[in-house]
Amino acid sequence: MKRRFSAIAIAAALAVTAAGCSLEKSDDTPAGAVKVVIGYQSKTINTVTAGTLLKAKGYLEQRLQKITDGGGAKYTVEWQDYDTGAPITAQMVAEKIDIGSMGDYPLLINGSRTQANERSKTEFLSVTGYNPKGALNMVVVKPDSTATSIKDLAGEKVSASVGSAGHGTLVQALTRNGIDPSSGVEVLNQQPQVGASALESGQVGALSQFVAWPGLLVFQNKAKLLYDGAELNVPTFHGVVARKAYTQDHPEVVDAFLQAQLDATKFITESPLDAAQLVADGSGLPAEVVYLYNGPGGTSFDTTLKPKLIDAFKGDVQYLKSIGDFADLDIDQFVNDGPIREAFEEAGLNYDTALANNANPSALPGDPALAGDVWFDGDKQAQPVTNPTALLRAVKQAQAQGKKVRAAYVPDAELGTRWFADKAIWVHDGDNYLPFTTTAAADRYRTQHPTATVVSYEQAVTEVRQ
Repeated sequence: MKRRFSAIAIAAALAVTAAGCSLEKSDDTPAGAVKVVIGYQSKTINTVTAGTLLKAKGYLEQRLQKITDGGGAKYTVEWQDYDTGAPITAQMVAEKIDIGSMGDYPLLINGSRTQANERSKTEFLSVTGYNPKGALNMVVVKPDSTATSIKDLAGEKVSASVGSAGHGTLVQALTRNGIDPSSGVEVLNQQPQVGASALESGQVGALSQFVAWPGLLVFQNKAKLLYDGAELNVPTFHGVVARKAYTQDHPEVVDAFLQAQLDATKFITESPLDAAQLVADGSGLPAEVVYLYNGPGGTSFDTTLKPKLIDAFKGDVQYLKSIGDFADLDIDQFVNDGPIREAFEEAGLNYDTALANNANPSALPGDPALAGDVWFDGDKQAQPVTNPTALLRAVKQAQAQGKKVRAAYVPDAELGTRWFADKAIWVHDGDNYLPFTTTAAADRYRTQHPTATVVSYEQAVTEVRQ
């Protein structure tokens, strides 16, 4: 088995720009109009404030129209939708995309690949969303798999999009568990939807991907969670890059984009369920899956370039060397907080105050380590609950009243990852019911609490006392 992915294979992956993407082209750009091409990933729902939600709300077009109405140029926006960050990077190298959004590992590749040419060279300008522990990436297996921990993947075939955030998490997880990621497993470089089919058909033993694929497959009962990326306890994030040459030529467009991103961030924080419905409509994902990640207590939608994220980013640089021959990337030169600071100032916001705030901007009432919510069918707002046991009671009461629970969400008792209540591993310990994202996490708890017992979600709902 090859110990490294060849540079040719990586380049080929980056070059696949047409496969699995939909382009919304505007070839009838008015004469003299300034064109901006946005590369986004509709199904990578932690980029929604720079992609799906931003597009649905029309915030960028509205801000550009204000410039036009004030006597400025006319603008045309072209949105291009891709499945991963790799083709966006390829199009930026070709100077065909001006602004793009992607996950942290693809951002590394973007910075490395684009820097050779001054016209394609990019800068990292803002964050779309992040998870402080790394829960945006996960490894799933088939529902009937006997695997209970990442160590059980030794010798297996694993599907991942090489160069993606999901692949980066796989590499770190295997390494930490004593498995050489280049020889201990066979990684099949596949687009997320191809990998999902490969997992379902049994061609691979596991799938390692970024949001929203793990949650989607589990929601569809096509997979179960094996490894929660939060076990790494390393921040993972998504962010915005722009070609430096385009920023220099049209600084007002990039400024309008970042201000529009602030608009979208405000909307998703204040109206998470409405935002989830819009993202579901724009991505084709079930709203229940979108709300898992985009709902309160899920992704931290925060545009600031926090030091802890940049430090983690620097630590990820070694990943480039593990997958191919990439040019060295100076993170300090790649990151430019000037434009987002300016956008904050123009919006009347204090950037440094936001930068220092590490709390999730969209949190549920009460203790974030315990609070969850229940989405009842027909309701316009989800019902918050103070803790997992209270959630079980709310569901039990709703069932007794004949109300349908559309989805219920709880934080993992060990790692805090927001997860589907009915897909969690539940442990009954005394008067409390504790949910865990994985069997391994539940087993760790039971090792320390030998009298605790594993119960099904249905059993927990039935047995919980009102």
